[in-house]
Amino acid sequence: MIILYNPWSTPSPKKPLPMSLLAVASMLPPDAYTIVDANLYGNGDDPVDAMVRIGREQVLTAIAVTVMPGPQLLHAVADCRRLKQALPSVPIVWGGYFPSQHAATCLREPYVDICVRSQGEQTFRELVDVLTRGGALSGVAGLSYREDGHVRHNPRRPLTPPDSLPEWPYDRVPMTRYLHHHYLGRRVASHHSSFGCPFACNFCAVVGMSSQRWLPESPARMERVTSRFCQEYGADALQFHDMDFFVSESRTAEFADRIARFNIRWWALGRVDELMRYHDTTWHKMRQSGLTMVFCGAESGSDAVLARMNKGGRASASLTLELARRAKAFGIVPEFSFVLGNPPDAMADTEATLRFVRELKTINHEAEIILYTYTPVPVDGTLYNEARALGFRFPETLDEWTSGVWPAFALRRDVTAPWLNGSVRTRVRDFESVLNAYYPTVTDLRLRGWRRAVLRTLSGWRYRTGTYAYPVELNLLQKIFRYQRPETTGF
Repeated sequence: MIILYNPWSTPSPKKPLPMSLLAVASMLPPDAYTIVDANLYGNGDDPVDAMVRIGREQVLTAIAVTVMPGPQLLHAVADCRRLKQALPSVPIVWGGYFPSQHAATCLREPYVDICVRSQGEQTFRELVDVLTRGGALSGVAGLSYREDGHVRHNPRRPLTPPDSLPEWPYDRVPMTRYLHHHYLGRRVASHHSSFGCPFACNFCAVVGMSSQRWLPESPARMERVTSRFCQEYGADALQFHDMDFFVSESRTAEFADRIARFNIRWWALGRVDELMRYHDTTWHKMRQSGLTMVFCGAESGSDAVLARMNKGGRASASLTLELARRAKAFGIVPEFSFVLGNPPDAMADTEATLRFVRELKTINHEAEIILYTYTPVPVDGTLYNEARALGFRFPETLDEWTSGVWPAFALRRDVTAPWLNGSVRTRVRDFESVLNAYYPTVTDLRLRGWRRAVLRTLSGWRYRTGTYAYPVELNLLQKIFRYQRPETTGF
């Protein structure tokens, strides 16, 4: 028996579907695994105790843990310590974003035995074969592990097209608990329809996992998944969490044609320059098929900074403004995320982008704005090299990663870094408070009528005059109204 474990990751009542576990589960016989999702536990129930009971009643081949930076990492560390103490002979395998980037750091700890790097379906399947039938770990591409006191990194595994892999076993999880009620609909499902991204932005963790490759599901397979969500689970909306959904215009157009009959609303992520090269006919198809909101990494209001980020393509600040206009014309809400506080001059970088955000809002006041602080990823490039030159270093142990400033660092908000000081972080948060009051998000369904009017009225003088400092009255009102930022609640 194999336990596929999803550590706790969110306080939100909207529980994220454990897509990474479903992906590796699709490669295993149905009677060979059980899925344990800590996000579904409550009322004093302990997922670690549940797994220990399973391990004492059955022979466990492995406990496989999916690990993202942030809250999930904190719980993965604590939970795996307990699991290793209770079940010392059971191999604990980590996969996901964090071990793919920091495998050597993970394997310094005695409670992590093996790491699966990047796309994990084929790698994990071969690892299970070795663990059950015998053989050498050295023969499994995509693995990192300890051997004779040293950490070994096997060669990278070539990526596998999703259509060559089995469809996910949704029947093995309580799907109704993963359907959410929010801005898109009353029963919103989630899916991942591609792997990787063809670009090499040097602030993005995806680069190290996919080596600039993008492997999509076919529109036919996407239609089957959508049909299953609608017919079996009553979904009326769908979120695509692809690293980059809109790479292929022909795929998007065919998908839009195929799902128009389902009468759903949907959301996905893409690049500004990709969407701007789409023809109007494709935009019409997307809108007719239910595309309601599209997320784009605008990243900066400075072309020079975009170049230093290695955004590539035709990325530019002016193109972002054009997309805001185009989305407005087609009745689709754009979400733009920005990375502020880039080295070496974090304040100058921040001020330039805040001015740009104001310009963007004059073009499309419905555009959603999401602000992050730059956090390096281990990808060679101008930004990471500048960060290291200024004294930045990643933690060398998981204890460091889960203590001090590092949990906040992983969330890309209140970041502490050599090139950042408190005034930059305060400036960003103050601006965000004023912006969110003057232009409240459309995704917060509880923020209606008079509440929106009160926030906009009280923030008006601040926004018009650019007086962002000490917005205590707005922070208090947003706390009273329980204002929900889409990036923290998943709307």
